[in-house]
Amino acid sequence: MATETETQTDRSAAEREAEVDYLNQEVNVFKPTTPFMRDNLKVMWGTFAIWLLLVFGPVTVAAIAPGAADAARIAGTPALFMMTAIGTPLGALLLAVLYAYQRDRLDEKYGIEHNEPEPEAASEESAAAADGGERNDVSRPSSAETSNGGEAE
Repeated sequence: MATETETQTDRSAAEREAEVDYLNQEVNVFKPTTPFMRDNLKVMWGTFAIWLLLVFGPVTVAAIAPGAADAARIAGTPALFMMTAIGTPLGALLLAVLYAYQRDRLDEKYGIEHNEPEPEAASEESAAAADGGERNDVSRPSSAETSNGGEAE
């Protein structure tokens, strides 16, 4: 007969996460309460650490060794400037892509779907006016009526 802990380890992560009521869970970035939160925070803290290196790495190098930072050149421009001006924004973009990829993998692992329900097709009676006003069932006057001050010919 299987014990309770063996049964819990046999279940998939998606099944365990489906039972968690996230609205009533305490969110603590230093002590996550669910496996999904724990895995998500690993990804977040990892990308944050890389971002810190990208943003503050060149500045720290310039503060520690200013002569070495000025001596290195890329295409006639100081390497420190190139790392800061091109490397930092490009690195931030790559980190965003990396985070999205890792988050999609976590969502797949834990069975989280982001499909929004299809909106119901609005019937003509319930359709709202495009400008946000109320729908008026009176037919619009023809161009002949509007050119003659509202009188039909």
